[in-house]
Amino acid sequence: MQSSTIGIDLSKATFHLIGLSERRETVLRRKLSHKQLLIFTATGRRL
Repeated sequence: MQSSTIGIDLSKATFHLIGLSERRETVLRRKLSHKQLLIFTATGRRL
């Protein structure tokens, strides 16, 4: 399922991503390092 909204919690060492569908259902929940976040945002590729 595609995400229509992605929220990013910018903490100190890790980042938390939450993706919501158009119906506001959680479709993505990830904890990423700085490098993983850069790859995810640059390519849109799921890790």
